[in-house]
Amino acid sequence: MHPVKVRPLKRQVYADSLAAMQQFVDKRTASTTDEIWLTEHEPVFTLGRRLSSKPFPQLGDIPVVASDRGGDITYHGPGQLVVYLLSDLRRRGWGVRQLVTALEQSVIDLLAAESILGQRRSGAPGVYVADCKIAALGLRVRGGYSYHGLSLNVNMDLGPFKRIDPCGYPGLEVTQCADLGIEGSVATLADHLLKPLFRHLGYTAEPEY
Repeated sequence: MHPVKVRPLKRQVYADSLAAMQQFVDKRTASTTDEIWLTEHEPVFTLGRRLSSKPFPQLGDIPVVASDRGGDITYHGPGQLVVYLLSDLRRRGWGVRQLVTALEQSVIDLLAAESILGQRRSGAPGVYVADCKIAALGLRVRGGYSYHGLSLNVNMDLGPFKRIDPCGYPGLEVTQCADLGIEGSVATLADHLLKPLFRHLGYTAEPEY
């Protein structure tokens, strides 16, 4: 079991979160406690590493920001829960695949508690309900330390997703908790998601709000 610190939910500009994560990883050592950051972002499209090195068109009035995570393009905005996991994978002896599985299973468990079937798709990380994506994953591991994490659509404007091929998949539909009958704010769903996250990631600390 591993201790963890949980940073309370707050809304933040994406670029500020990205810089803070990179700085955290730069400075952490083998004795640094893992952290989970709970965030909502101002509207932004983010590009994974594969797209970040290429010119990319603007998408209306929503900024497009290059990132160093894996994956393709996605959208973040108010009403979406973003969970950043800053974990020492070497300390726990994990690879990226184990981390992805734990994150996906945590969302699947959250949905199952509401009698909703969440599923994985081979070769397409994230969690899906029927043919619609409800949670996206994008990770970076540097020096054995992970950062970035997952986003869960709670109760947001899904319109901006129609401007892109979500996660690089043309025609992929997205959904959200509110449209599936799951009630609760982003803060409420964050609290609910922390329980399976702690279980599947083997963390011992209680979240502090």
